[in-house]
Amino acid sequence: MRRVRYYENGGPEVLRLEHADTPAPGPGEILVRTEAVGVTLPVVRKVREGGLPLPASLGGEVAGEVAAVGPEVTGFAAGDRVTGLCFSDGYADFSVLGAAMASPVPEGASAADAVALVRSGLVALGAFEAARPAQGESVLVTGAASGVGHLAVQLAKARGAGRVVAAVSSPAKAEFVRSLGADEVVIYGDDSWGEPVDIVLDAVGGELLTPAMAALAPGGRLVAYSSGGGTLQAYDLLVGAKSAVGFQIALIARHRPELLEQWRRELWELFAAGRLRPRVHAELPLEEAAKAHEIIESRANLGKVLLRP
Repeated sequence: MRRVRYYENGGPEVLRLEHADTPAPGPGEILVRTEAVGVTLPVVRKVREGGLPLPASLGGEVAGEVAAVGPEVTGFAAGDRVTGLCFSDGYADFSVLGAAMASPVPEGASAADAVALVRSGLVALGAFEAARPAQGESVLVTGAASGVGHLAVQLAKARGAGRVVAAVSSPAKAEFVRSLGADEVVIYGDDSWGEPVDIVLDAVGGELLTPAMAALAPGGRLVAYSSGGGTLQAYDLLVGAKSAVGFQIALIARHRPELLEQWRRELWELFAAGRLRPRVHAELPLEEAAKAHEIIESRANLGKVLLRP
Protein backbone atom coordinates (compact mmCIF):
# COMPACT_ATOMS: atom_id res chain seq x y z
CA MET A 1 0.00 0.00 0.00
CA ARG A 2 0.97 3.67 -0.21
CA ARG A 3 1.38 5.85 2.84
CA VAL A 4 2.71 9.31 3.72
CA ARG A 5 5.45 9.74 6.33
CA TYR A 6 8.01 12.39 7.27
CA TYR A 7 11.64 11.93 8.28
CA GLU A 8 12.29 15.43 9.63
CA ASN A 9 10.14 18.16 11.05
CA GLY A 10 9.22 21.09 8.88
CA GLY A 11 6.64 22.37 6.45
CA PRO A 12 4.65 20.51 3.82
CA GLU A 13 7.79 19.81 1.81
CA VAL A 14 8.98 17.17 4.31
CA LEU A 15 6.07 14.80 3.53
CA ARG A 16 7.09 11.68 1.60
CA LEU A 17 4.90 9.17 -0.23
CA GLU A 18 6.26 5.64 0.13
CA HIS A 19 5.23 2.00 -0.18
CA ALA A 20 4.72 -0.36 2.76
CA ASP A 21 3.11 -3.68 3.57
CA THR A 22 -0.60 -3.57 4.30
CA PRO A 23 -1.01 -3.93 8.07
CA ALA A 24 -3.11 -6.57 9.79
CA PRO A 25 -5.61 -5.57 12.47
CA GLY A 26 -4.81 -6.68 15.99
CA PRO A 27 -7.18 -7.46 18.86
CA GLY A 28 -9.96 -4.91 19.02
CA GLU A 29 -8.95 -3.33 15.69
CA ILE A 30 -10.36 -3.07 12.19
CA LEU A 31 -8.56 -2.57 8.89
CA VAL A 32 -10.21 0.05 6.67
CA ARG A 33 -9.73 0.48 2.94
CA THR A 34 -9.47 4.25 3.03
CA GLU A 35 -11.69 6.37 0.79
CA ALA A 36 -11.26 9.81 2.39
CA VAL A 37 -8.86 11.33 4.94
CA GLY A 38 -9.39 14.61 6.79
CA VAL A 39 -6.44 16.99 7.05
CA THR A 40 -6.47 18.93 10.33
CA LEU A 41 -4.51 21.83 11.76
CA PRO A 42 -3.24 19.85 14.82
CA VAL A 43 -1.68 17.23 12.51
CA VAL A 44 -0.15 19.93 10.30
CA ARG A 45 1.32 21.61 13.38
CA LYS A 46 2.74 18.33 14.66
CA VAL A 47 4.67 17.82 11.43
CA ARG A 48 6.19 21.28 11.71
CA GLU A 49 6.76 21.48 15.45
CA GLY A 50 7.73 17.91 16.31
CA GLY A 51 6.86 15.78 19.31
CA LEU A 52 6.97 12.32 17.73
CA PRO A 53 9.94 9.98 17.17
CA LEU A 54 11.11 10.14 13.56
CA PRO A 55 10.35 8.86 11.02
CA ALA A 56 6.68 9.37 11.79
CA SER A 57 3.40 8.71 10.04
CA LEU A 58 0.34 10.89 10.22
CA GLY A 59 -2.80 10.00 12.09
CA GLY A 60 -6.11 11.30 10.91
CA GLU A 61 -9.82 11.17 10.40
CA VAL A 62 -10.63 8.46 7.88
CA ALA A 63 -13.64 6.89 6.24
CA GLY A 64 -13.93 3.85 4.03
CA GLU A 65 -14.87 0.19 3.90
CA VAL A 66 -13.87 -2.44 6.45
CA ALA A 67 -11.41 -4.83 4.78
CA ALA A 68 -10.75 -7.08 7.79
CA VAL A 69 -11.50 -7.28 11.51
CA GLY A 70 -9.16 -8.37 14.26
CA PRO A 71 -9.83 -10.71 17.17
CA GLU A 72 -12.32 -9.60 19.83
CA VAL A 73 -14.10 -7.19 17.47
CA THR A 74 -17.89 -7.18 17.58
CA GLY A 75 -20.28 -4.94 15.73
CA PHE A 76 -18.23 -4.62 12.54
CA ALA A 77 -17.69 -6.94 9.58
CA ALA A 78 -15.88 -6.82 6.24
CA GLY A 79 -17.79 -4.61 3.83
CA ASP A 80 -19.20 -2.23 6.45
CA ARG A 81 -18.78 1.48 5.78
CA VAL A 82 -17.16 3.25 8.75
CA THR A 83 -15.48 6.44 9.85
CA GLY A 84 -13.18 7.11 12.77
CA LEU A 85 -9.84 8.33 14.05
CA CYS A 86 -6.58 6.46 13.62
CA PHE A 87 -3.32 7.40 15.27
CA SER A 88 -0.85 6.04 12.71
CA ASP A 89 -0.84 5.68 8.92
CA GLY A 90 -4.00 7.69 8.46
CA TYR A 91 -2.65 9.09 5.19
CA ALA A 92 -2.62 5.68 3.54
CA ASP A 93 -4.51 3.29 1.28
CA PHE A 94 -5.34 1.15 4.33
CA SER A 95 -5.65 2.33 7.93
CA VAL A 96 -6.00 0.47 11.23
CA LEU A 97 -8.60 1.84 13.64
CA GLY A 98 -9.48 0.78 17.14
CA ALA A 99 -13.03 -0.52 16.88
CA ALA A 100 -13.98 1.72 19.81
CA MET A 101 -12.93 4.76 17.75
CA ALA A 102 -15.03 3.78 14.72
CA SER A 103 -18.68 4.37 13.91
CA PRO A 104 -20.96 3.31 11.05
CA VAL A 105 -21.63 5.59 8.10
CA PRO A 106 -25.38 5.65 7.40
CA GLU A 107 -26.96 5.14 4.01
CA GLY A 108 -27.01 8.25 1.88
CA ALA A 109 -23.80 9.68 3.32
CA SER A 110 -20.55 9.65 1.36
CA ALA A 111 -17.07 9.04 2.74
CA ALA A 112 -16.41 12.76 2.32
CA ASP A 113 -19.55 13.57 4.32
CA ALA A 114 -18.46 11.19 7.06
CA VAL A 115 -14.93 12.57 7.42
CA ALA A 116 -16.08 16.18 7.24
CA LEU A 117 -18.95 15.65 9.68
CA VAL A 118 -18.12 13.18 12.39
CA ARG A 119 -14.78 14.06 13.99
CA SER A 120 -14.97 17.80 13.32
CA GLY A 121 -18.64 17.76 14.23
CA LEU A 122 -17.95 16.02 17.53
CA VAL A 123 -15.40 18.70 18.42
CA ALA A 124 -17.81 21.49 17.43
CA LEU A 125 -20.76 19.99 19.31
CA GLY A 126 -18.67 19.11 22.35
CA ALA A 127 -17.20 22.61 22.56
CA PHE A 128 -20.70 24.09 22.31
CA GLU A 129 -21.95 21.77 25.06
CA ALA A 130 -18.97 22.72 27.25
CA ALA A 131 -20.27 26.33 27.23
CA ARG A 132 -23.53 25.16 28.84
CA PRO A 133 -25.63 27.18 26.40
CA ALA A 134 -29.11 28.46 27.15
CA GLN A 135 -31.76 28.88 24.47
CA GLY A 136 -31.45 32.19 22.66
CA GLU A 137 -27.94 33.07 23.82
CA SER A 138 -25.50 34.69 21.40
CA VAL A 139 -22.45 32.80 20.14
CA LEU A 140 -19.22 33.92 18.45
CA VAL A 141 -17.12 31.32 16.62
CA THR A 142 -13.48 32.00 15.73
CA GLY A 143 -11.96 30.07 12.85
CA ALA A 144 -15.52 30.04 11.54
CA ALA A 145 -14.55 28.94 8.01
CA SER A 146 -12.45 25.99 9.20
CA GLY A 147 -13.33 22.31 9.21
CA VAL A 148 -14.61 22.51 12.79
CA GLY A 149 -15.66 26.16 12.80
CA HIS A 150 -18.04 25.95 9.85
CA LEU A 151 -19.90 23.15 11.63
CA ALA A 152 -19.91 25.07 14.91
CA VAL A 153 -21.69 27.99 13.20
CA GLN A 154 -24.38 25.65 11.86
CA LEU A 155 -24.74 23.78 15.15
CA ALA A 156 -25.20 27.01 17.11
CA LYS A 157 -28.05 27.98 14.77
CA ALA A 158 -29.57 24.50 14.90
CA ARG A 159 -29.40 24.50 18.70
CA GLY A 160 -31.33 27.78 18.98
CA ALA A 161 -28.69 30.48 19.37
CA GLY A 162 -30.29 33.89 19.15
CA ARG A 163 -27.38 35.46 17.29
CA VAL A 164 -24.33 33.81 15.71
CA VAL A 165 -21.22 35.83 14.92
CA ALA A 166 -18.56 34.34 12.64
CA ALA A 167 -15.00 35.59 13.18
CA VAL A 168 -12.66 34.97 10.22
CA SER A 169 -9.21 35.99 9.07
CA SER A 170 -10.18 37.86 5.90
CA PRO A 171 -13.17 39.53 4.20
CA ALA A 172 -12.91 36.90 1.44
CA LYS A 173 -14.49 34.38 3.81
CA ALA A 174 -17.50 36.53 4.73
CA GLU A 175 -19.86 35.23 2.05
CA PHE A 176 -19.03 31.62 2.91
CA VAL A 177 -19.78 31.95 6.63
CA ARG A 178 -22.97 33.90 5.92
CA SER A 179 -24.10 31.00 3.73
CA LEU A 180 -23.78 28.78 6.81
CA GLY A 181 -26.26 30.94 8.72
CA ALA A 182 -24.01 33.45 10.48
CA ASP A 183 -25.94 36.58 11.39
CA GLU A 184 -22.82 38.75 11.56
CA VAL A 185 -19.22 38.50 10.35
CA VAL A 186 -16.17 40.11 11.97
CA ILE A 187 -12.55 40.13 10.84
CA TYR A 188 -9.81 39.41 13.37
CA GLY A 189 -8.14 42.78 12.87
CA ASP A 190 -11.33 44.81 13.31
CA ASP A 191 -11.24 47.42 16.08
CA SER A 192 -14.49 46.05 17.46
CA TRP A 193 -16.18 42.67 17.20
CA GLY A 194 -19.62 44.23 17.63
CA GLU A 195 -22.07 43.76 20.46
CA PRO A 196 -20.80 41.44 23.21
CA VAL A 197 -21.83 37.79 23.13
CA ASP A 198 -22.67 35.19 25.76
CA ILE A 199 -20.40 32.45 24.38
CA VAL A 200 -17.16 32.36 22.41
CA LEU A 201 -16.04 29.08 20.81
CA ASP A 202 -12.36 29.64 20.14
CA ALA A 203 -10.62 27.50 17.54
CA VAL A 204 -7.57 29.72 17.08
CA GLY A 205 -5.95 30.62 20.40
CA GLY A 206 -2.66 32.52 20.62
CA GLU A 207 -2.94 36.28 20.29
CA LEU A 208 -6.61 35.97 19.40
CA LEU A 209 -7.53 34.99 22.95
CA THR A 210 -7.43 38.61 24.13
CA PRO A 211 -10.00 40.01 21.65
CA ALA A 212 -12.06 36.83 22.01
CA MET A 213 -12.29 37.38 25.76
CA ALA A 214 -13.07 41.07 25.22
CA ALA A 215 -15.99 40.04 22.98
CA LEU A 216 -17.75 38.35 25.92
CA ALA A 217 -20.58 40.04 27.78
CA PRO A 218 -20.47 40.04 31.61
CA GLY A 219 -20.91 36.46 32.77
CA GLY A 220 -19.93 35.12 29.37
CA ARG A 221 -18.07 31.85 28.75
CA LEU A 222 -15.16 31.14 26.44
CA VAL A 223 -14.44 27.55 25.36
CA ALA A 224 -10.93 26.99 24.04
CA TYR A 225 -10.51 23.91 21.85
CA SER A 226 -7.54 25.04 19.78
CA SER A 227 -4.03 23.59 19.74
CA GLY A 228 -2.71 27.14 19.26
CA GLY A 229 -2.07 27.84 22.95
CA GLY A 230 -2.16 31.34 24.37
CA THR A 231 -2.51 33.05 27.75
CA LEU A 232 -5.45 34.67 29.49
CA GLN A 233 -5.09 37.35 32.16
CA ALA A 234 -6.92 36.64 35.41
CA TYR A 235 -8.07 40.27 35.54
CA ASP A 236 -9.89 39.82 32.21
CA LEU A 237 -11.93 37.06 33.88
CA LEU A 238 -12.53 38.94 37.12
CA VAL A 239 -13.60 42.27 35.70
CA GLY A 240 -16.60 40.84 33.87
CA ALA A 241 -17.24 37.69 35.92
CA LYS A 242 -16.29 35.78 32.80
CA SER A 243 -15.10 32.18 32.62
CA ALA A 244 -12.93 30.06 30.35
CA VAL A 245 -12.89 26.30 29.91
CA GLY A 246 -10.78 23.98 27.81
CA PHE A 247 -12.28 21.20 25.73
CA GLN A 248 -10.59 18.12 24.29
CA ILE A 249 -12.57 15.47 22.44
CA ALA A 250 -10.02 12.75 23.27
CA LEU A 251 -10.94 12.96 26.96
CA ILE A 252 -14.61 12.48 26.13
CA ALA A 253 -13.76 9.50 23.93
CA ARG A 254 -11.68 7.97 26.71
CA HIS A 255 -13.95 8.59 29.69
CA ARG A 256 -17.47 9.21 28.33
CA PRO A 257 -17.94 6.93 25.29
CA GLU A 258 -21.71 6.90 25.82
CA LEU A 259 -21.79 10.71 25.50
CA LEU A 260 -19.70 10.52 22.35
CA GLU A 261 -22.19 8.08 20.85
CA GLN A 262 -25.08 10.36 21.79
CA TRP A 263 -23.37 13.26 20.01
CA ARG A 264 -22.70 11.10 16.93
CA ARG A 265 -26.39 10.26 16.70
CA GLU A 266 -27.36 13.92 16.96
CA LEU A 267 -24.91 14.88 14.20
CA TRP A 268 -26.29 12.29 11.80
CA GLU A 269 -29.88 13.26 12.68
CA LEU A 270 -29.14 16.91 11.89
CA PHE A 271 -27.41 15.84 8.68
CA ALA A 272 -30.40 13.72 7.63
CA ALA A 273 -32.74 16.62 8.36
CA GLY A 274 -30.65 18.96 6.19
CA ARG A 275 -29.79 21.21 9.14
CA LEU A 276 -26.08 20.38 9.17
CA ARG A 277 -24.14 20.33 5.93
CA PRO A 278 -20.39 19.71 5.95
CA ARG A 279 -18.57 21.67 3.25
CA VAL A 280 -15.46 20.35 1.49
CA HIS A 281 -12.97 22.94 0.29
CA ALA A 282 -10.69 20.56 -1.62
CA GLU A 283 -10.29 16.86 -2.34
CA LEU A 284 -6.74 15.96 -3.35
CA PRO A 285 -5.03 12.66 -4.21
CA LEU A 286 -2.79 11.11 -1.59
CA GLU A 287 0.34 12.09 -3.49
CA GLU A 288 -0.63 15.75 -3.05
CA ALA A 289 -0.62 15.63 0.76
CA ALA A 290 1.90 18.49 0.81
CA LYS A 291 -0.53 20.71 -1.09
CA ALA A 292 -3.29 19.85 1.39
CA HIS A 293 -1.02 20.92 4.26
CA GLU A 294 -0.20 24.15 2.44
CA ILE A 295 -3.90 25.00 2.22
CA ILE A 296 -4.38 24.39 5.95
CA GLU A 297 -1.26 26.35 6.94
CA SER A 298 -2.30 29.31 4.83
CA ARG A 299 -5.78 29.26 6.44
CA ALA A 300 -7.22 29.49 2.93
CA ASN A 301 -9.77 26.71 3.35
CA LEU A 302 -13.51 27.22 3.41
CA GLY A 303 -14.58 24.00 5.11
CA LYS A 304 -12.78 20.67 5.15
CA VAL A 305 -9.68 19.63 3.20
CA LEU A 306 -9.61 15.93 2.22
CA LEU A 307 -7.17 13.45 0.75
CA ARG A 308 -8.44 10.69 -1.53
CA PRO A 309 -6.22 7.57 -1.52
